Amino acid sequence: MAQVNITLPPMGEGITEATITKYLVNESDFVTVDTPLVEVATDKVDSEISSFCNGKVIQLTRNVGDVVQVGEVLLIIESDEENDSHEEINTRKTEEKQFSTYAIPKENLTNVNEVSIAKKFLSPLVKQLIQEYSITIAEVEHIAGSGLGGKITKDDILQFIQNKEQVEFSLSEIKNSFAPEVKESIHLKPEINFSSGEVEVVEMDRMRRLISEHMVHSVHTSPHVTSFIEMDVTRIVEWRNKSKDEFLKKHGEKLTFLPVFIESTVMSIKDFPMINVSIDNSRIIIKKNIHVGIATALPSGNLIVPVIKNADQKNLIGLAKSLNDLASRARENKLLPDEIKGGTFTITNLGSFGTLMGTPIINQPEVAILGIGEIRKMPSVVETPAGDAIAIRHKVILSLTFDHRIIDGALAGKFLQKINETLQNFDVLRKF
Repeated sequence: MAQVNITLPPMGEGITEATITKYLVNESDFVTVDTPLVEVATDKVDSEISSFCNGKVIQLTRNVGDVVQVGEVLLIIESDEENDSHEEINTRKTEEKQFSTYAIPKENLTNVNEVSIAKKFLSPLVKQLIQEYSITIAEVEHIAGSGLGGKITKDDILQFIQNKEQVEFSLSEIKNSFAPEVKESIHLKPEINFSSGEVEVVEMDRMRRLISEHMVHSVHTSPHVTSFIEMDVTRIVEWRNKSKDEFLKKHGEKLTFLPVFIESTVMSIKDFPMINVSIDNSRIIIKKNIHVGIATALPSGNLIVPVIKNADQKNLIGLAKSLNDLASRARENKLLPDEIKGGTFTITNLGSFGTLMGTPIINQPEVAILGIGEIRKMPSVVETPAGDAIAIRHKVILSLTFDHRIIDGALAGKFLQKINETLQNFDVLRKF
């Protein structure tokens, strides 16, 4: 018999530790390959570590709530299999299973026995979640499994819970929020949201709570100021309309306007590096690398910011591919931990929702964020050899929200003007 140490594997760039949130096995339990063993959490991403061998759990080496470093032992399995490469296998399997979880665990669950745990191809962890969240057999049957052969995974269950938005409320707490004359008419079931003709009460999911805390922290940290600039992007619109089919055929990627704005923003950051900094008390930390975060809306309505690392080292094709890849995997909840960390500047595409312009909140610890409004056809005064004329042009409003502790209006204005200059000089004959 050999003793196999299950350790905390590398969790991504810059992540050196994680918190144990739950052991999924007990000492003396027998496990097989892929049996979920323990859940750990970083600041935004939760991960499940599974077994890579068959054997018996002989020791849980840490406690729930402990903060462990990469490489530290989480539990020990006694196995009679060859395990010379167990650390490498453990790391690979953990990376394959990394995902974000934003559901809120319930307490005082009812009707657990009504949930079938005899359904085939369900892992112990999935069965446990089905019980804990009182998911009915009919609901399980309608969950499309994303695992091998259509197997339902933990990620599928948590996504189902989040979409369903079931939250348990106390009847007394709900009644207290209403006038006395309507309290007695309220009848609640514990596992559903309450909705009357006048109000609906729902609980924030975990991700929304994190976003809320992050936004409040940002406003309390930085004095926010926003500057605006209107740009004529007619040349770029015409170029994109002419080039998008060729781009898709040649590179297999959709060509949107956003990579063009990212490219011009990066060029402007190079000219004004004080935009690409953070503040540590009275010290200014100037970032040499340009890592651009792209605010991405999720199907749940929440927001996540995947990061294009070293955006200044990518051409337009590379930016388009990176953007499409990150946005797609963000919506599928498949981002790795280091892909949502380390940003130095953030861009949010307000125009994708038809917004003319906005005043976004800074993504701490950055000092600025660029908002891109909707590109619209507008009547505009243009200069011609025959004099001024009114013409239909494609216009967009960019907004730069900045930390006034370090960025003044002059720098913000120059930065926006540089983006405008870059876009006006865009090579409309560019080929791929």
